[in-house]
Amino acid sequence: MQPQRDPRGLWLLLLSLFLLLFEVVRAARPVVSCPAACLCASNILSCSKQQLPSVPHSLPSYTALLDLSHNNLSRLRAEWTPTRLVHLQSLLLSHNHLNFISSEAFSPVPNLRYLDLSSNQLRTLDEFLFSELQALEVLLLYNNHIVAVDRCAFDDMAQLQKLYLSQNQISRFPLELVKEGAKLPKLTLLDLSSNKLKNLPLPDLQKLPAWVKNGLYLHNNPLHCDCELYQLFSHWQYRQLSSVMDFQEDLYCMSSKKLHNVFNLSFLNCSEYKERAWEAHLGDTLTIKCDTKQQGMTKVWVTPSNERVLDEVANGTVTVSKDGSLHFHQVQVEDGGVYTCYAMGEAFNETLSVELKVYNFTLHGHHDTLNTAYTTLVGCILSVVLVLIYLYLTPCRCWCRGVEKPSSHQGDSLSSSMLSTTPNHDPMAGGDKDDGFDRRVAFLEPPGPGQGQNGKLKPGNTLPVPEATGKGQRRMSDPESVSSVFSDTPIVV
Repeated sequence: MQPQRDPRGLWLLLLSLFLLLFEVVRAARPVVSCPAACLCASNILSCSKQQLPSVPHSLPSYTALLDLSHNNLSRLRAEWTPTRLVHLQSLLLSHNHLNFISSEAFSPVPNLRYLDLSSNQLRTLDEFLFSELQALEVLLLYNNHIVAVDRCAFDDMAQLQKLYLSQNQISRFPLELVKEGAKLPKLTLLDLSSNKLKNLPLPDLQKLPAWVKNGLYLHNNPLHCDCELYQLFSHWQYRQLSSVMDFQEDLYCMSSKKLHNVFNLSFLNCSEYKERAWEAHLGDTLTIKCDTKQQGMTKVWVTPSNERVLDEVANGTVTVSKDGSLHFHQVQVEDGGVYTCYAMGEAFNETLSVELKVYNFTLHGHHDTLNTAYTTLVGCILSVVLVLIYLYLTPCRCWCRGVEKPSSHQGDSLSSSMLSTTPNHDPMAGGDKDDGFDRRVAFLEPPGPGQGQNGKLKPGNTLPVPEATGKGQRRMSDPESVSSVFSDTPIVV
């Protein structure tokens, strides 16, 4: 008969083994306590206002918010924390003396969503400086000494929504951050106020969607005064955009070294802003966007006849696309009028009205326009050439005058050729016939001595005395002279 074992001893043995295993695991896992200079509350570490020259080592890996503001940090190197803080979402480094940040400084915090670098001494933002922060949503860089912003400084930051760059020394507007298809597709706020911007890419800014312009702050900059700038901000004021309505008094520009409010530029005689209608011609394809001040709003369009546009209206030319835009295919005259867009969002609702004017004719394409212009130019050139040919290369209207033959009869009183519609006759044909075909009109010279044609004096000449001739002796006109002498007394010979 075997001895009976005590079950309590077996349970004590198993409990001892479990405790031993727990101690081994505990010893293998390093336990990081709250740094001595910090105040810890759950996953929040506050190390603010401790005059720290560097970041405390051995930060807990579970840290979600780290506050290092109001210290004496001057450089943020790649090895500022040996622990990879994958749970860190907010990092506060404001009010330090940071003048250098390594391009690899944010590799240990890949899931950071909020970064505050304001009130430091940063001067430049180098390329790919924030490329490791692909989940970052808010970046504060105001009140630094930033002069230059590299065009690639904010690459790979597709989630960034708010960027604060005010109170710096920036003189170039970073258009690459806000233009259509930009690197920051979700950016809804860009604060560039209180910098040194003098010129803006006004045509590009006018094309931006309203939800971008609503968060584009440009006040307190020495902008150059002109009517185009006035038209830009007047349009924003008409749309009630926050970037203008919240800082109307701080929107000014410079002219002749004087500050002027952009809405009071009477010395430039700028025309008042008027909302312009959309224009189209017969057969055009047109897309009108419901340009709301907030993204992701539900949009409903209503036609001028108060019909809701769902997929297609009665005339079959108007449809609504997936993004809420109104699309016209082959515009007709009856499509003209005022269309209304009702937009509904989480924060507010918005109503927009758009007028469409349709011209009752088609517009030629650019190829037809080019051909017409080319044809007109060629026609003008040919006309000029023909005029020049007419003026300089055509023969004389009269036969060129030859050398006068000496008169065989000094007694002929007709010193000029006769005007006649009949051809000249051969002198050998006999001049005794006196018929109607031989009549000529001639003008006698006045009898005054020493006078030429029309009574003008011929120097060195005297009027010859005509000899008496018979009726059958007549003088033939000189066929080589067609110049007529305008005298006062016509006779018929």
